[in-house]
Amino acid sequence: MTVIRQHDLITSIADAFQYISYYHSPDFVKALDTAYRAEQSSAAREAIGQILVNSRMCAEGRRPICQDTGIAVVFLKIGMNVQWEGELSLQAMIDQGVRQAYTDPDNPLRASIVSDPAGARNNTGDNTPAVVHTEMVPGDKLEITVAAKGGGSENKARFAVLNPSDSIVDWVLKTVPTLGAGWCPPGILSLGIGGTPEKAMLLAKQGMMAPIDIQQLKARGPKNTAEELRLELVEKVNALGIGAQGLGGLTTVLDVKVSDYPTHAASKPVAMIPNCAATRHIHFTLDGSGPAELPTPTLEDWPNITLASKEQARRVNLDGLTREDIAHWRPGENLLLSGKLLTGRDAVHKRLADLLGENQPLPRGVDLKNRFIYYVGPVDAVRDEAVGPAGPTTATRMDKFTDIILEKTGLIGMVGKAERGPTAIASIKKHGAVYLIATGGAAYLVSKAIRSSKIIAFPELGMEAIHEFLVEDMPVTVAVDTRGSSVHQTGPAEWRARIAGIPIKMG
Repeated sequence: MTVIRQHDLITSIADAFQYISYYHSPDFVKALDTAYRAEQSSAAREAIGQILVNSRMCAEGRRPICQDTGIAVVFLKIGMNVQWEGELSLQAMIDQGVRQAYTDPDNPLRASIVSDPAGARNNTGDNTPAVVHTEMVPGDKLEITVAAKGGGSENKARFAVLNPSDSIVDWVLKTVPTLGAGWCPPGILSLGIGGTPEKAMLLAKQGMMAPIDIQQLKARGPKNTAEELRLELVEKVNALGIGAQGLGGLTTVLDVKVSDYPTHAASKPVAMIPNCAATRHIHFTLDGSGPAELPTPTLEDWPNITLASKEQARRVNLDGLTREDIAHWRPGENLLLSGKLLTGRDAVHKRLADLLGENQPLPRGVDLKNRFIYYVGPVDAVRDEAVGPAGPTTATRMDKFTDIILEKTGLIGMVGKAERGPTAIASIKKHGAVYLIATGGAAYLVSKAIRSSKIIAFPELGMEAIHEFLVEDMPVTVAVDTRGSSVHQTGPAEWRARIAGIPIKMG
């Protein structure tokens, strides 16, 4: 009879969440490298290159792939002959493992979980509780899959109950463009079909943990309806031309997973969940012999890539920048930022907007005139770091605050992730501002451009406080220029036409 000891489970969970914070799985790295070498869009290729370089850096430095170190999700298949040794409940054991992982002093992970989600939304401080799914199965072992799921991709989960005669492919192709780029493509789309609404969602979440094997499936051919759907959707979703980071290109998805379950004759529930460029999960088994032993990858698993951005980019000094200077920038142009850069995301923007709406002064030291603000919540620094991994957060969450802040503060630029909505773009155009993007999924790479960091306002907000970064050659891309032209509109449209073989009118 297998006995699973409390200490072994806690240690294994802690080790696993640390492990996936800095190691991509080899199948993901290989698939991303294949996409990089095939990509013909220079902007998308550079973004994929940054993700691959970041991945290798994280493996070497054992620091998080993304500043959003995710909500902890754990799947357990518990052998019916397993016995337990310990005082804590299963949930409490897992939560203790998560707590140890996220507060590890050598590699602290960002605490992103808030309690009272419909009210105060207070941060729990250690990323607990985990979301735990259990299944009792025959046998005497404990199979565990852990995943860290970032908010950018989780927020793009979609569900519909289609009519039995409706096309799943049509629904996916209609829905994917509405997701924008906030889920950080290229990644994986996972579909759950059938059962009941909650079963379809669970199928979709479980399915994305499977290895990337679309090329093997193409080689051998489909054996069932689910595999036929996978092949059709990979081709047709990539033909949308959305591309890496929504910049337009050949690869939007590296794989599509389809899991199904019998359902009611009157129903066709369909769930779709994307997994981002910071795909993080691992599977292991406990057999009573001790904590899990996780394989250590070698750097040979990662390609050696030289980024083109430094040779081709425009260097920009943020200190003393004017509206006249930024008026010359164009969508898709690569920049390297140096100088002082303020930070602020959801909570900060809400506080600033409230103060401005009441004609109250901003906090001491917060002067946004002719400045840029970076939408980021960094990981805590360790050792000699100025700041921990510090990639961008999804910019559309700040859209509703954009006009009042641009109008009343003199702010001229914003840096974030993914597209802006029409209201924000109209405001950017009206005020002659710009919006830039940093690559989602390249948080450690971005952090290496940050030379110093200090909190200047709202310290009680933790990672959401206003920091002032001193940056040197921070790589970004112009997404919306002062005329309101957006690369997230022009890029995918151009590449959708290219993929379809439609002649492109240049100039």
